Amino acid sequence: MDRAPHRPGPDHVYAALDLGTNNCRLLIAKPGPERSGRPDFRVVDSFSRIVRLGEGLSQSGELSAAAIERTLEALEVCRDKMRMRGVTRARLIATEACRSAQNGAAFLARVREEVGLELEIVDRETEARLAAAGSASLADAAAEGVLLFDIGGGSSEIVWLGRAATNAAVDRSIDLAIRERIRCWVSLKLGVVTLAEKFGGHEVSDAVFEAMIEHVARELQAFVLMVSPQRRCEHFHLLGTSGTVTTIAGVFLGLGRYDRRRVDGLWMSSADVTRAVDCLRRMTYGERAANGCIGLGRADLVLAGCAILEAIRRAFPADRVRIADRGLREGILLQLMSADGM
Repeated sequence: MDRAPHRPGPDHVYAALDLGTNNCRLLIAKPGPERSGRPDFRVVDSFSRIVRLGEGLSQSGELSAAAIERTLEALEVCRDKMRMRGVTRARLIATEACRSAQNGAAFLARVREEVGLELEIVDRETEARLAAAGSASLADAAAEGVLLFDIGGGSSEIVWLGRAATNAAVDRSIDLAIRERIRCWVSLKLGVVTLAEKFGGHEVSDAVFEAMIEHVARELQAFVLMVSPQRRCEHFHLLGTSGTVTTIAGVFLGLGRYDRRRVDGLWMSSADVTRAVDCLRRMTYGERAANGCIGLGRADLVLAGCAILEAIRRAFPADRVRIADRGLREGILLQLMSADGM
């Protein structure tokens, strides 16, 4: 998309694309009325496809030919949607798979040549900040501190958020407001794809599940020490954004088919989360694949996500977890609109 200087207007159309290790996601939106002094938007189109770009990457160090072809097909759909909707302002990002792969830069050059899209590989700090920008509005305003986490395919970002400033002038800039709220952050080089490839994801015994949790817990140790001085008041809670937590929410609600309207912003008690995870663990691989909130594309990954979540919950016990079906793409859109003064 054209990144030249532009003159934003009421018909300006924005797009955000997030190419991760497992998914390719696109969100197209127009500016909407402000909420609480912050920019907001109206979604006009979206797209999400499981592409498994990082499949086998942890073993080979490269993006495979099959994964590249799947991803190119998905990106062609994204390009066509952006053209059809008349997108004039966009940010298209690639995360862990392209960061880690030896042929990541070559892949993005091929995307540029064959698809006509210019993707940028963002660093870990940018990814953490975008996830926070997209979902921090769901944090309890009364909490002095909130632990936000985004469990991805190849990496997991964890952020300690402080309370939002009340100064409207500060709030006007989304990027500045998020920078001031982030007290500590970490990006773990593990996600549902890498963990499932290491431990297996089709049939996961109690012993294997516990081994996954312990593996993640070791990676978390340094961050746990880093945030130990941060205050946890009575309103402290976890805020999760990822396919893992939205799946858990869908299972908790007993949805036959995933419904974002019922999931985004849902509060779950710690006991609710435990029951939903236990339900998932009791399912066979075939039952997970047949579940309308999981599907074949994620049936072998969801228990790895549950193990990452469990490690986070053990490190940061909380009575409540809030579920966000929003994250990087929403963060990108808000930052673009905020920069344009929308």
